[in-house]
Amino acid sequence: METKMIGNKIAEARKKINISQAQLAQRVFVSPQAVGKWERGESIPDIITFNRLAEILGVDLNYFSENFQSANDTMTFKAVENNGDMRQTIQQVANLSTSPERQVLTNFSGSNLAESDFAGVAAHKRKFKGSALRGSDFAGADLTGSSFVASDAREANFDGTNLTDCTFSATDLTDASFNGTILVRTEFSKLGLTGAKFTDATLTDVKLTMTDLRKTIFENCVFEGVDFKYSDMRALCLDGQTFIGVKFDKAALNEATFKGATLKNVSFRPTYALTNKYYRAIKTICFDGAMMDKLTYAELKGLGAELSKVTFI
Repeated sequence: METKMIGNKIAEARKKINISQAQLAQRVFVSPQAVGKWERGESIPDIITFNRLAEILGVDLNYFSENFQSANDTMTFKAVENNGDMRQTIQQVANLSTSPERQVLTNFSGSNLAESDFAGVAAHKRKFKGSALRGSDFAGADLTGSSFVASDAREANFDGTNLTDCTFSATDLTDASFNGTILVRTEFSKLGLTGAKFTDATLTDVKLTMTDLRKTIFENCVFEGVDFKYSDMRALCLDGQTFIGVKFDKAALNEATFKGATLKNVSFRPTYALTNKYYRAIKTICFDGAMMDKLTYAELKGLGAELSKVTFI
């Protein structure tokens, strides 16, 4: 089964349902660059992704096999009558995606991989513990379920990378880049993000625990279900960002700015008893020009926040 043939089939099916590479990438939880590599025949999806693709594109799994013939060149397919053929097709796909030339090591712990090129690779559940990754390029890679523990990832490039279910713990991400990165249930804990830049990214159900964000850059980001528990966000600029269902539980927010931001169902109330110190900290936050729902407004008003220049959603 040729990767070029599979790529052509993916591209043909995608165009017939009139969606872009970026739209397809979003639906299968990969980066647009990954879809581009599939269609150019530079890589192929794993077997789980093949099943997801078949559902989205409205095709039978056998469509991706070399001998599949469509009737009148349409996207209507007959049911598979021979279960053995189906199993064989699935096995062919699985064999190709796990062939020796396409496999990468599962465990990169303790490795010196500074400035390594991982761009566009599919590497699920990989382990990077105590690894030297400074300046490494992970752009467009699918790192779903991978973990980075006590590693040096300064200046690493995660642009367009799929970091779904990934964990970053006690890892140095100084000056790392997260432009258009897929961040779903990603966990950042006990680390520094000095100079790290998140642009055009949607953070969904992400946890940032005991993380120093004072010099982190966020531009045009959407935060959905994010928890900033115990994080240091003092003087952090969050102007113009969108926050939905976000918790700032026990986060340090002195002098933080939310100018022009959108806040909906956002909680600033700590789980412990309120103190005068916490009230004073809330009063230092700038919400000028922000838009928020009435419940968020009511909570902040009760905490003494300055909301004279806030409007309701």
